[in-house]
Amino acid sequence: MSKVAIITGSASGIGAATTLELSRRGWSVLVNYSKSEAEARAVAAKCADALVVQADVGEDAQCRKLVQAALDKWGRIDALVNNAGTTKFVKHGDLEGLSADDFLRIYRLNVVGPFQMTRACAAALRAQKGAVVNVSSVAAKLGTGSSIAYAASKAALNSMTFSLARVLGPEVRVNAVCPGYVDTPWQHNALGREGADKAAAHYSAMVPLKDFATPEDVAGTIVWLVEGARQVTGETIYVDGGMHITPPR
Repeated sequence: MSKVAIITGSASGIGAATTLELSRRGWSVLVNYSKSEAEARAVAAKCADALVVQADVGEDAQCRKLVQAALDKWGRIDALVNNAGTTKFVKHGDLEGLSADDFLRIYRLNVVGPFQMTRACAAALRAQKGAVVNVSSVAAKLGTGSSIAYAASKAALNSMTFSLARVLGPEVRVNAVCPGYVDTPWQHNALGREGADKAAAHYSAMVPLKDFATPEDVAGTIVWLVEGARQVTGETIYVDGGMHITPPR
């Protein structure tokens, strides 16, 4: 029987790339979306065995519904990729640009959502000796990114990754990937095509590898953490061209 993965926020970008790579490797995949149904169904159409489920992972009842849908269809869960996330683009110096509600909305999806999904999957993952991968950001280390609230939420996600790795072992491994700049629809929607190209060029010039990541680059690391990495848990792996070791400028 095929292994089963749930990938939240998998209608586009890193989530879609991870879904497609796991499917290519023979996995059954649950494609999750909150609002982008057409995109999610387009991703699922490229997979050999996929189920599309709408759910807002900020709501615990919807997380449990999502997990139950996978169990009803396949009877098992071998991997959870907590990819769904959100932000608000606010320059870090604009302290008045973020409200308490902005922080709560961002934490709800970026921190509480992964916790709720992991909790809902825990028993099924333990049964299969499975894995969880949280999609974080280099912003967690550098205090950079789209806003202070976003960076803080990803730092919280990394800390939670450590905690979950301790309590879910030995059966379940829990790790995080921390991308730098990634060429995704997220960037295009926020910056426009021209702005995204400028950002990609800026970050490529800054980092040791002189390049930026594609969704497929990040997906490759996620898949390695899911399928291999037998002795790796509680780790945060940077997929950022070396941004996290680049001196500030």
